[in-house]
Amino acid sequence: MIEPQIPPPPSVVAKDELLDGDECIVIVDDLPDIVVLVQDFLGQQGLPTLIADSADALHQRLAKRRVALVLLDIGLPDADGTTLLPELKRDYPDLAVIMLTAVTDLQTALACLRYGADDYLAKPVVFTDLLTTVQRVLERRRLTIRNRWYQRQIEQATFRIQLAHVLAMKMNSAYMSTMELDEILHAILIGITAEEGLQFDRAFLALFDESGITLEGRLAIGPSSREDGLPAWSGLERAAARPFNLDFNARRDAQIAHAEINRIVRALQIEVWDSEHVLIRAVRERRSINVVDGQCAYPVALELLGLLQEDNFVIVPLFSPSRALGVIIADHFASHAPIDQEQIQALESFASQASLAIEHCRLYVTMQRKIKELEEVTSELEKNKDLLVESERYSALGHMAAQLAHSIRNPITAIGGTARLLARKIENPEWLQFLSMMATETEKIEKTLDDLFNFVELGKPVLARTHILPLIHKALLLHFNELNDRNIRKTFVFPEHDPLVDADSRQIQQALVHLIRNSIEAMPHGGELTVSVVEENERVTIVLSDTGQGMVREELRHATDPFNITKMVGAGMGLTLVRRIIHDHGGELTLESDGLKGMRATIVLPSAPR
Repeated sequence: MIEPQIPPPPSVVAKDELLDGDECIVIVDDLPDIVVLVQDFLGQQGLPTLIADSADALHQRLAKRRVALVLLDIGLPDADGTTLLPELKRDYPDLAVIMLTAVTDLQTALACLRYGADDYLAKPVVFTDLLTTVQRVLERRRLTIRNRWYQRQIEQATFRIQLAHVLAMKMNSAYMSTMELDEILHAILIGITAEEGLQFDRAFLALFDESGITLEGRLAIGPSSREDGLPAWSGLERAAARPFNLDFNARRDAQIAHAEINRIVRALQIEVWDSEHVLIRAVRERRSINVVDGQCAYPVALELLGLLQEDNFVIVPLFSPSRALGVIIADHFASHAPIDQEQIQALESFASQASLAIEHCRLYVTMQRKIKELEEVTSELEKNKDLLVESERYSALGHMAAQLAHSIRNPITAIGGTARLLARKIENPEWLQFLSMMATETEKIEKTLDDLFNFVELGKPVLARTHILPLIHKALLLHFNELNDRNIRKTFVFPEHDPLVDADSRQIQQALVHLIRNSIEAMPHGGELTVSVVEENERVTIVLSDTGQGMVREELRHATDPFNITKMVGAGMGLTLVRRIIHDHGGELTLESDGLKGMRATIVLPSAPR
């Protein structure tokens, strides 16, 4: 009677997956007849095998091929299998070993298992038992490798989630300063390069400068040379990367360890108008670019390849909804492993965290700058409110005096002159009394007009060594609201060193206040106010130019005359006052206009020796 064959339970690992790629089995025995039979049998089962007749031959096979399983005879001519076994398990942790022996001794079998053997077979070997044992051992080995791989994937995913969580909490808990931003960016680069993270060998961070014109290398992590490899720094980075610690000292030690690669990244500087550069391309198009063998869909600059000393890397852009922020560059500098799509997607996730941190910090810095600006405005308004009041008084006085000059002075002069002329020709005492009264009263009115002129007369300046730039800054702060309300942009071109002049700081500031107000009044619908300062040939030149309504040549000729009324001059006394102040300081005031397309006021003052 033939019993029906019961199919074996389905294997967890498919038969064709027992060996990975070019892996093979090595049969180690000094009996050629047995070795040939076993090799032939395993070959028929689709399992590639090699032969070794000694321990030395086995080591040669292990050095040249990927060996998954060793069928090891205990008795070899140059070594004892039980002695060789611990060495193999130590040097090749993923190597499976099945011991073969003609001695069916239980103690020997237990010793082999104790030393790390995966199984034990006694000679003569039954081929069905051999096949079952080989498949079982290889399956267990493959499951162990897969389990370790899954465990590593879980650890990496956990690490990324924890790091992302801590970074998110850090960014949401409070506004970040620039130092805190550096710490978070460093932690992100650590996550990209850590063993528990994305396992890139190196990561570079480049950000646009404050003007948005230059892409500058900011921070980098990784070995500075291929000889350094990963072991020299990975342990230190893991200590610095613990998301629940983020210890500053660990980060500082890591920065010291990466001083050389940070010198490399700081040499990276690309202008934004270099639109064909692959880094600028990635930012403009807001998509990742994978460079393989120095090539991608766009030209890759040789300077970039030379700087990185690597032909294979990925570029991931950093951006917020409103602007481009920079890029992250990552590579496998030491391991030369290919960069797959899964790693690129994970890197993009880290890049989004970095973008969020950078934008968060910049918003905070902008807010702090605005707060400081408002505090300065409030302080300057409080300290100089009398200057504004005085300026308004000059403005009101100039307007009133101009009207009086045009409406009263000429007729009053005519009346007074006529009264005095008639008084010399009439002898009637009663008429002389009236004429004398008329002359006296007209003299009083003329004196009142003279007093109005004298009101705007300045005293002599009290000179002291004074920096120019703070006076300009304060004068602009006094017009902060008007500049913002009229949407007037400010552009400054200042020297590296603040020029010194011998001046009365209050009077110079008063002159600047008048000039700035004239520019504002000439730009009711917005425009641009440019202030530049140049120091050369022992002279300091201050130029204020606007894009508002200018003046024709005839108006420019009389712009500084008292009571001259134009849209640029305003009340009629402002530029007269400015000219007087600059003249009293030994300087010059020049007004220029390109037709009706803006005005330029130039103040030249003698500079004070440093």
